[in-house]
Amino acid sequence: MRIYMQLPAIENKAPRYYHLLMQRDLLNGWTVVREWGRQGAGGRVKSEHFDTQEAAQTALLRVRDTQLKKGYRVVFVQGATAPCE
Repeated sequence: MRIYMQLPAIENKAPRYYHLLMQRDLLNGWTVVREWGRQGAGGRVKSEHFDTQEAAQTALLRVRDTQLKKGYRVVFVQGATAPCE
């Protein structure tokens, strides 16, 4: 599953983005990768390992919900098995 969100530009600053990616890893688990920052600039990346797909999806959706509360809007969703808004 992949979710790309964006926070609209404020004044003269570039818009902010938040990218979430859930993928199977080589250790028979799942990894959730989060990347965020300003559009057009280097961002920050954090990844977390989960033993099950359900745990990874729950974590991904929790982060998504937190960012939606901060004003981010979903721009792109790929491979969703649950509603994104």
